[in-house]
Amino acid sequence: MSLTSKQRAFLKSEAHSLKPIVQIGKNGLNDQIKTSVRNALDARELIKVTLLQNTDEDIHDVAEILEDEIGCDTVLKIGRILILYKESAKKENRKLSQKVKTMKSH
Repeated sequence: MSLTSKQRAFLKSEAHSLKPIVQIGKNGLNDQIKTSVRNALDARELIKVTLLQNTDEDIHDVAEILEDEIGCDTVLKIGRILILYKESAKKENRKLSQKVKTMKSH
């Protein structure tokens, strides 16, 4: 699903107050990190991922890999921070995606 600019703007404002909950460090984007991202998205739908100074990963590559493997959308890339969005697999956690869906432009 690709986000409309309206949805993206809404998600950006929602993410503003979030703290990064996944950090990519010197071990790079490994399976453990991917699992953390997947679990965090299932629980919250919108997360911030931060690339620490000691990683060799490129933010654009990381975003692409996570989009391909997890099926999430990159809302924004700022410096070393990625904002990711994905509708939760768990119905009870779909508070944000309900709002996002109502914004689809017809």
